[in-house]
Amino acid sequence: MAEEEKKRKFNLKKVAIYGFAPIVFIAIGMGAGALLFMQSETPAEQVEALIEKKLKQAGQLPSTPTEGEQLAEPQKVYKDTPTTDTFVTSYYTFPDNFTTNLKGSKAFLQVSLGVSTQYDATVMENVELHQLALRSQVLGVISEFSVEEIQGKAGRDALATAIQSAINEKLEDLEGFGGVEDVFFTSFVLQ
Repeated sequence: MAEEEKKRKFNLKKVAIYGFAPIVFIAIGMGAGALLFMQSETPAEQVEALIEKKLKQAGQLPSTPTEGEQLAEPQKVYKDTPTTDTFVTSYYTFPDNFTTNLKGSKAFLQVSLGVSTQYDATVMENVELHQLALRSQVLGVISEFSVEEIQGKAGRDALATAIQSAINEKLEDLEGFGGVEDVFFTSFVLQ
């Protein structure tokens, strides 16, 4: 029996040394490896942190507040708005396009028009009331221009000025006052 007891102690020592020691060492190695090599942030968080670091270095982001500084929103500074007398501009867009042939050519021009004024609403009411007569005036003015005369911005501006004059003349004849201050092309197609 003494031999069995001696064998048992001997075997227990061997089992402890050769069995448990490697397991303990492997566990310690895995724990150390996990601490050293496992990432605590996702790749997206790492990229965001890197971008933020680069922006701070470039001076495009505010730095983090130091001790004593508070995280507070900046105070709004109100500035006085200069008061000037301005007038409200009223606009009117003719509902249909204007299409007519151009002078000395087989080409035709199709435009959509809008007019504006800074006078009271009566001017726009008159434009709407006499729309038929004004359409006739506009078509007559457009047909007096040639293809070469309406080329480029200068040509379009000249056409707009001529249309404005014709509209104001017709309104003066019909109502005693024109009042249209500007003409705008909302579409301009030359074919």
